[in-house]
Amino acid sequence: MKIALAQINYHIGNFKSNIEKITNAIIKAKSQGADLVIFAELAISGYPPRDFLEFNDFVEKCNSAIKQIAKDCADIAVVIGSPTFNSAAEGKPLHNSAVFINDGKIQYEHHKSLLPNYDIFDEYRYFEPGKKFEIISLKGKKIALTICEDLWNIGNDPLYTINPMDEIFKYDPDFIVNIAASPFNYKQAEIRKSILLKNVKKYKLPLFYINHVGAQTELLFDGGSMVINKEGEIIEELKYFEEDFKVFDTDNLKTYPAKETKNQPSKMELIHDALVMGVRNYFQKLDFKKAILGLSGGIDSAVTLAIAAEALGSENVKAILLPSEFSSDHSVNDAKILAENIGCKYDIISIEEAYKSFTNTLSPQFKNLSFGLTEENLQARIRGVILMALSNKFGYIVLNTSNKSEAAVGYGTLYGDMNGGLSILGDVYKTEVFELARYINRNTEIIPENTITKPPSAELRPDQKDSDSLPDYEILDEILYQYIELRNGPKEIIAQGFDEQIVKKTLKLVNTNEYKRYQTPPILRVSPKAFGMGRRIPIVAKYLSR
Repeated sequence: MKIALAQINYHIGNFKSNIEKITNAIIKAKSQGADLVIFAELAISGYPPRDFLEFNDFVEKCNSAIKQIAKDCADIAVVIGSPTFNSAAEGKPLHNSAVFINDGKIQYEHHKSLLPNYDIFDEYRYFEPGKKFEIISLKGKKIALTICEDLWNIGNDPLYTINPMDEIFKYDPDFIVNIAASPFNYKQAEIRKSILLKNVKKYKLPLFYINHVGAQTELLFDGGSMVINKEGEIIEELKYFEEDFKVFDTDNLKTYPAKETKNQPSKMELIHDALVMGVRNYFQKLDFKKAILGLSGGIDSAVTLAIAAEALGSENVKAILLPSEFSSDHSVNDAKILAENIGCKYDIISIEEAYKSFTNTLSPQFKNLSFGLTEENLQARIRGVILMALSNKFGYIVLNTSNKSEAAVGYGTLYGDMNGGLSILGDVYKTEVFELARYINRNTEIIPENTITKPPSAELRPDQKDSDSLPDYEILDEILYQYIELRNGPKEIIAQGFDEQIVKKTLKLVNTNEYKRYQTPPILRVSPKAFGMGRRIPIVAKYLSR
């Protein structure tokens, strides 16, 4: 039997586009002699549809789309993910289903059993778990049909009390199909591959795995769909960060040459490619055309500009240099050189006059109080106002340039440098931003060397350095990683040799600045634990904040 994997970039709620892409893949599969074509989890709706699932109209449109697609399946079978209504009187109103279409008819709906409800996942909010474990038959083959998490309860530390594949295996299937929506982080591809290989090793069955590709706001999907034969050899991996399609013959998997081992992409290559895809898809799916950002001459705005230009084209990104009386000449020059290297247009708008006007206006209230944080924030907010004015007037989307280290400890100004429609680096620690800059410069110098090597500074007061307010980033980022990604508490972090006072101060900053992060733009997720939907911390809380 010939099976096609169709790895598609879906668009949540865009039924016309999703149906067109799915139908085109079915036609392509037919032309290549496929008997079955497999699409991803919740392909019809896009993933994650979230509270759209609370609207009957939305789910009805999913069902109508399935029926429309079925009309094109007279000579081919299809497995495709969609929300379906729960016909039982009890339980949640919906199932997360894999719909099996054959001979132009919907013949079977297999419901996902294991519904993840951690990190970015909220599936048990909407779906009733499937409780039936069966196989489907096609052309004499028995198929173990599973949906994403249903294969993940394997190993020595199970999260759930049942393993669906153990139940299906009792019916002696010939191979496993797993349709998935597995979001990207820089560790996920290897973890995912390990889980799939464990299943093949345990059940001694070939496995056909299909994943989403593309960005859905902050969630990025890297593709990497694959076929593994029963000997545990990865026969083929589909492309990462791109749509792809390929047909495989179940009778000849063992004769396929095992895929050559190639160098695994580096962490920075993965993050870079994910961010470029994330920016490109965010703009495409919202019909945005042009971006604007404040270019300071510092590392964060430099990397943001480079990624945005690669994603959107340099002609569609505008850089605004916003020097103040505290801006150094080399910062302005570095920013100009970068813009010229990339080939994007830029303007220089000094904020000195606006800053003096504000301070004059406020002088009766400020009286003779000394220069301080208020005046620093005022400069950042003036810059934010200028960028937003240009955005409103000319239709640009402002790109936020804050990194994860700054967002973690509140080292940013609300309604100033924290403005923006999308945060590109909000899940990238400062030390990683430097690594990313080196990766961007891997073939030629795009980001000026001086931007990478000079001490980071907000340049909001004379001779300011980030290190005046924060620990060195090498120390800060490791503490933040231990707390945010690994969820270690102060005792565990201090026990690793970090200074007690620095640890306590850092964790206090993280927790007391939660209110700022609630007001940030969407952050492209590239790590195992990002700020946003996958990390839910109360604002009004006392834990480690006093």
